[in-house]
Amino acid sequence: MKLQMHSIHFDADQKLVDFIQKKANKLDTFYDRIIDGEVFMRLEKDDDRENKVLEIKLNIPGGQLFAKEKSKSFEAGADEAVESLRRQLKKHKEKLLAHN
Repeated sequence: MKLQMHSIHFDADQKLVDFIQKKANKLDTFYDRIIDGEVFMRLEKDDDRENKVLEIKLNIPGGQLFAKEKSKSFEAGADEAVESLRRQLKKHKEKLLAHN
């Protein structure tokens, strides 16, 4: 799956980008018609330890899916966001099957 990575207020290292790409690629096993996606990684300027925000937007035929997670690390955020998208994809697929 083609993902555009955007890191805001910092430079994401290649290891992080590869990690997120690898996680997101697993979504293809649940739904093979994902067109592409965008990932936004942002550091928020607050004293809270959970200041890393990760957003993933997926384009699918007929719409978009979106997940936003705030956590201590981008890896943890990616885990949670991908899991959230997996559930959304499953629901979307079930809706499609129900209409057929």
